[in-house]
Amino acid sequence: MTGRREFELIVVGAGIAGASLAYFLAEQGCGDVLLLERETQLAVHSTGRSAATLSSADANPTLLRIKQAAKPFFLSPPDGFSENPLLRRTGVLGVYPEPLWSTLRAALPALRETGLDGELLDQDEVLRRVPVLDPAELAGGILIADDGRLDVHEILSSYLRHARARGATLRLGAEIIGVIVEGGRCRGVRTRDGDFRARLVVDAAGAWAGTIARLAGAMDIPLVPHRRTIVTFAPPPGLPIADWPMIASDTHHLYFQPEAGDLMLSPMDEDAMAPCDPSPDEAVVADGLARFAKLAPALAPRALKRRWSGLRTFAPDRVHVVGEDPMLPGFFWLAGQGGCGIETSPLIGRVAADLVLRGRSDAFDTHLLSPARFAV
Repeated sequence: MTGRREFELIVVGAGIAGASLAYFLAEQGCGDVLLLERETQLAVHSTGRSAATLSSADANPTLLRIKQAAKPFFLSPPDGFSENPLLRRTGVLGVYPEPLWSTLRAALPALRETGLDGELLDQDEVLRRVPVLDPAELAGGILIADDGRLDVHEILSSYLRHARARGATLRLGAEIIGVIVEGGRCRGVRTRDGDFRARLVVDAAGAWAGTIARLAGAMDIPLVPHRRTIVTFAPPPGLPIADWPMIASDTHHLYFQPEAGDLMLSPMDEDAMAPCDPSPDEAVVADGLARFAKLAPALAPRALKRRWSGLRTFAPDRVHVVGEDPMLPGFFWLAGQGGCGIETSPLIGRVAADLVLRGRSDAFDTHLLSPARFAV
């Protein structure tokens, strides 16, 4: 065993959750952090397999508030944070049939009071923007023009670069095989390369967060990973797609958008499964393409170029789990990011850093995130 073995904080997982926490800790003067990543390279799992989209609307009111509070970071990052822009404002357009369209039109003023800046588009306006949509499948849409595509590599690498510049240590290929608990308190972790000790251990292990918690004997929060699949394919020859926004349809249970000259589609699958390296299910892909053919028949592909799946891990109420475990002092949850871990990381990372360092945060109502909400 070589190198340091004791740190102020150990973060298990160097995906977007762990990386954003390390960044905000460093911004508050705490650089004595060890990030342990099981994989031998970064962004192997959920962070590297996302749709890379900022979509600030959400039917869950807590997530809507989190997204609205996080969004300004991407629109105007701190000076020197990144070398390239974090967000390309291509827009996100939700399309709806009746009677849902009329319901949403009536609700939009109230939604705007939350900070959601949506523009109502009637059917003709939607079709002028995306003419391949079948008019029989929609009555109108809501466009959020300053949402769009996130540069996930730039975001993750910038979080880590700043954290490491202020003292954080990153170790790849470090699999956790045990959690050290002494005197009723979490004191560190055990890896195949030996033990590491700290005042606080942060569980930011994504789909494996529940596994780490069980090793520690922490609360049994039923975090469940769900598979989400994405495919890409060529558009019809000569069809100009570069300026299209993301088009999302809850009715058809899918979204699609331009992707490097191709089109990217998700059937919005949510199959629950154990933590793993997931692969696309052919039946799920086929069903999604059938729904897509109804919404945009002219785009139905004859062949796919790429397909992949990732895991999105949810708590029972679908809200992040952030805070010290009420049963095991020294064990801190940073889990349950669901499908919005990247786009919420500027707020969740800051809140987590506040709680780690001061036990409170002025950035958000931490009771809504606390693991204690699942205590029986």
